[in-house]
Amino acid sequence: MRPCVIPLVAAAVVTLVAARATSAQQPRRDSMAVAPAVAVRAERPPTIDGKEDDAVWREAAATSQFLEFQPNEGKAPRFKTEFKVAYDDRNLYVFIRAYDPHPDSIMTALTRRDVRGPSDQLKIMVDAYHDRQSGFEFAVNPVGVKRDYAMYNDASEDESWDGVWDVATRIDSVGWTAEFHIPLSQLRYANKTSHEFGFGVWRDIERYKERTSWPLYRSSQSGISSQLGVLTGIQGIVPFHRLEVVPFTVAKSSSVPVTSAPPGQAPWGRSQKVSAGADVKYGLTSNLTLDATVNPDFGQVEADPSVVNLSAFETFFQERRPFFIEGSGFYNFDLNCSIVNCGGEGLFYSRRIGRAPQLFGRYADDASPNVSPILGAAKLTGRLPGGMNVGALEAVTGRVGGLNDRTTEPRTSYTVLRAQQDLRSGQTTVGVIATGVNRALDQWTEPYLRREAYVAGTNFRHRFGASRYELTGSATRSLVRGSAASILATQLSSVHLFQRPDGGLDLDPTRTALGGDAEELAFGKFGGNMMHFQTSYQRQSPGFETNDLGYLRRANQQSFNNWMGMNWREPTKVYRSMTGNVNAWGYWTAGGLSTEKAINTNWHVNLANNMWVHSGLTLSQLHGTFCDNCARGGPAFRRSPFANYNVGLQGDDRRRVVPSLWFFTGRGDYGASHYRGWAPALTLIPMSQLQIELNADWNKNTDDSQWLGNFTDAANVTHYAFAHLEQETRSVGVRVSYTATPALSFQLYAAPFVSRGVYTNTRELSATPRAERYEDRYAPYVTPPGASLGFDVLQVRSNSVVRWEFRPGSTLFAVWTHGREGFNDFRDRSWRAEYDELLALHPANTFLLKLAYWLD
Repeated sequence: MRPCVIPLVAAAVVTLVAARATSAQQPRRDSMAVAPAVAVRAERPPTIDGKEDDAVWREAAATSQFLEFQPNEGKAPRFKTEFKVAYDDRNLYVFIRAYDPHPDSIMTALTRRDVRGPSDQLKIMVDAYHDRQSGFEFAVNPVGVKRDYAMYNDASEDESWDGVWDVATRIDSVGWTAEFHIPLSQLRYANKTSHEFGFGVWRDIERYKERTSWPLYRSSQSGISSQLGVLTGIQGIVPFHRLEVVPFTVAKSSSVPVTSAPPGQAPWGRSQKVSAGADVKYGLTSNLTLDATVNPDFGQVEADPSVVNLSAFETFFQERRPFFIEGSGFYNFDLNCSIVNCGGEGLFYSRRIGRAPQLFGRYADDASPNVSPILGAAKLTGRLPGGMNVGALEAVTGRVGGLNDRTTEPRTSYTVLRAQQDLRSGQTTVGVIATGVNRALDQWTEPYLRREAYVAGTNFRHRFGASRYELTGSATRSLVRGSAASILATQLSSVHLFQRPDGGLDLDPTRTALGGDAEELAFGKFGGNMMHFQTSYQRQSPGFETNDLGYLRRANQQSFNNWMGMNWREPTKVYRSMTGNVNAWGYWTAGGLSTEKAINTNWHVNLANNMWVHSGLTLSQLHGTFCDNCARGGPAFRRSPFANYNVGLQGDDRRRVVPSLWFFTGRGDYGASHYRGWAPALTLIPMSQLQIELNADWNKNTDDSQWLGNFTDAANVTHYAFAHLEQETRSVGVRVSYTATPALSFQLYAAPFVSRGVYTNTRELSATPRAERYEDRYAPYVTPPGASLGFDVLQVRSNSVVRWEFRPGSTLFAVWTHGREGFNDFRDRSWRAEYDELLALHPANTFLLKLAYWLD
């Protein structure tokens, strides 16, 4: 960590220590005063078969004080539910009886693990630390499909967490049962003789869309873990210093098209590879766990969706790799995020690790490696006595070579440190984060990439007023270092645009370092039945930079966002529930130039027949706003008002045929710009184990002020060129899921995509780009010879995956990944010709077998 960021980290650490020393640690009032559930020690473990005939279940007391929380909060349940809890030195056991007078009407869906189908469900939640902030969820449906989550920050769920546990279910004459076997090694609890766990049980009756719980979960209050009941009676269990090792081996065969192949050589390259690695989970203490992966391979992960990005900003893609998804919520440190607008910006964007080589386009060809290999990665997570959560992540990626072994991505080290102190039983939290990136640069990479990047920040959350109100805030500082050429490129990038002639920023080509800061503050009401609100302010200075390990669309920005939400939760004859919101926001540069003013409203109605109706309206670019980045470093120009509208219909998801339809439209630039689009979808469930999802997307976009390029003439004058764009995009998505058993499944995903556009009426920004009159903002301009005046993008991406969990924690994957893509200038031809060419493109195919075996 460099000197300029040390003071911020030191101040945050002092804040943590002082907060811990002065906190009263007052317990939160439970959402519903209920007697605790009591666990009994099992002298003999029950047989996990879904039957209540074991001796321990005759001894255990039943708890049955369930109440409905959806759709009617606090109402007596339609059907009775009861549960019993037992334990021994190694396991926790839970038996649940879900009574139903019509067992033949119980809804079931045989899906792969962690996929929720239209089915009844039973779920238990265990907060073994009893910190009212964290825990684990274990869910099952009547045919044995398992789902599990890790809970963090009271209300957030990490769906990627996959514990090793067992459950058996059975449908009988009085309803259905679930018998859970959860190894204590999967939980986290303190080292003491007597324990109280946070505990809860939820039941879903799908055909009535009814949800009940013990104790009552109140959606009018914030949090989930903090609303759990208490499980007592657990004595004499010792935390496990567990060691889990999952060695894996991967066999992969690939063929990829090579456009630069010499004459007479096949236009594709083939490769075969066998590799091995391991995932390790080790309990260093009762409170700290180390997760590590060596030489990982994520070939079973689904490909990113196709997109044509004509904006100045980088496209954000979701993380899909299991190692980086699991536990990722703890490392979240959002930037420029409010309920109104939140686009994924933050200090930790794990897709940076193992990224595509940044200099691929400069030093590589089609046959060069297109990903950076992850040599190894490790995470340390845990909770210390006194309520402090800690985490550390380290990953190292290897050097990637291109043509003539010139470096396209250097060897890089990534580090994330995170700590969060819970106070007042989790109602107040104070956190710190620090990230670092260090690259081993050489002569090929020194002029283009930053050598090192550091970010440090602190944030807090304070709930009060019976947890109905919440105040949050953060402060962050960044520093990047590198050669003068690399820091100049940083200043010129679309994130910063220091070169804008009217920006008033100090562009310094001799800089070898760039620093900046960001601040956020938000206040809101999230508890209560009817009305909720949030108002927030965010600011990023011009030199703020986090994109080495984070994701930041732009710096030099401040915003003020306001959201008011309304909820109607009591069912009527017309609807089951209804929500709506009204929003207003504004954006400015750090210097005060208005870049956006907008108002918006959205409505969502769940009708009495369980269909959904959605609608939204946005009026943006109001009252004199200017685009400071549309000219990619040129002057800001006035934006014209724009209106957007959408409406959506969704069918009853309990049916075997579930249609949906969305319509989008918008209009701006006084009618010169407009778009419209349709997105129909259909879900088919011909049998409980087969689900077919079909969706299509068609949109036509007319943009009269689309940036075309910046062209410098012989007199060294830069022309900021814009054009009238006519773009049409068509895509189709097909997803087929077949589940033979809860442990054996097949999934197919395929998505052809075609987008083409043509530019006409080219012109440049005039001497008066901020003119009130639309036509006065532009001047005639003829693009230089060779400038592209259109595009034609063809892509197909598909994955086929067979997944067999042949024993708990052990999995065999068989994967086929298929892709085709072509990029051309615009061609005026039929859509049939587009699809014919798409099918004729040379495909890229990868076949993969991955075997992972869990050792405990």
